[in-house]
Amino acid sequence: MADSSFDVVSKIDQAELDNAINQTSRELETRFDFKGTGTSIEKSNVAITIESETEERAKAALDVFKEKLIKRNVSLKSITAKDPVLSGKSYKIVVETSEGISQENAKKITKLLRDSGPKSIKAQIQGDELRVSSKSRDDLQAAIALIKGASLDFAVQFTNYR
Repeated sequence: MADSSFDVVSKIDQAELDNAINQTSRELETRFDFKGTGTSIEKSNVAITIESETEERAKAALDVFKEKLIKRNVSLKSITAKDPVLSGKSYKIVVETSEGISQENAKKITKLLRDSGPKSIKAQIQGDELRVSSKSRDDLQAAIALIKGASLDFAVQFTNYR
């Protein structure tokens, strides 16, 4: 019997991210407490920028954005928000997104599986992904439960389960 496997990845669903940004933008335009504060949210190739005339409104807009991400099942572990910075007359918050599993994080997962997981499991680092394989699908299910239960400081998803 051939080995079964799955991939551990850290990716953001770009469509869901765009939807969260659009919903946040609409809410910032219509909510009473944001009227006249010049609060906006924009996405560029590099990051997401939240801009407002006051620091409090910029932080509140960030909270609205985080709520929208949670509703759309996008993990908050995959974004990093910087502190508000005064830029001219407005405050800006830069929100960076991170995708891919770094080498050290992949090694952490590999070590976790080696130490606590079923013995038949093999883990291989493949670029910014981690492939976990075993002859037993039950062992793979146990590995998924183990990774989900671990308190990792980055978001993980499981793909290509075969």
